[in-house]
Amino acid sequence: MNKETDDLKAIRQMMEKSSKFLSFNGISIVFAGLFAMAGAIFAHLFLKGFFGSEYSLTQRMMLYLADALAVLCLSVGAVTLFCRKKAKASREPLFSGATRRAAYSLLLPLFAGGIFSLVLLFRGDIHIVCSATLLFYGIGLVNTSRYTFPELHCLGIIEVILGLSSLFFTGSGLYFWTAGFGLCHIVFGLIMYFRYEKNKTK
Repeated sequence: MNKETDDLKAIRQMMEKSSKFLSFNGISIVFAGLFAMAGAIFAHLFLKGFFGSEYSLTQRMMLYLADALAVLCLSVGAVTLFCRKKAKASREPLFSGATRRAAYSLLLPLFAGGIFSLVLLFRGDIHIVCSATLLFYGIGLVNTSRYTFPELHCLGIIEVILGLSSLFFTGSGLYFWTAGFGLCHIVFGLIMYFRYEKNKTK
C-alpha cells in the first residue's frame, strides 16, 4: 500500500514538474518589491521638487519612464538570477514548455499594458498610468498562476483591485502603485519563501 502511495506521489510530482514552472523564487519577488519601493521613493521625491522644479513636461515624462524602466530591468534581472539558481539547485531545466507557457501568459498582458501606458504617458494622462500598469500586471499574474503557484493568483487579484481603486483617487496613484508593486511583492514573496523554499534550503 505504501509503495502504491509513493508511486502515485511520484507520478503526480512528475506531472506537476512538466506542466508548471516551479523554479519561480519567492526571494526574487521580494527583491522586485524592494526595487519598486526605491523607484517609488525616487518618483515621490521628484514630485516634491527634491531634484529641482525647472523641468518641462517632456523631461518629466522621460524621467518617469527611465525610473520605471530601471525598476523593470532590475526586477527581471533578479527574477532570472534567482530562478536560475533554484533550477540549478533542483537539477531542473530553467527553460521548458511550462516556462514558455508561464512567460507567454504573463508577458502578453504586460506588453499590451506597456504600450497602453506609454500612449497615456505621452498624451499627458499621467494620473491614470499607475492604474493601468497595476491592472494589466494583475491580469498577467492571474493568467500565469495556472503554470506556477496559486499565490500568484491572489496577488494578481489584489493588483487588479488596487488598479481599479486608484482610478477613484487619481491624486494618490503613486501610493497605490507603491502598495501593489512594492509592499504586495514583499509580502507575497516572503509567504512563498517560507511556504515552499525555507525548509528545502536546510
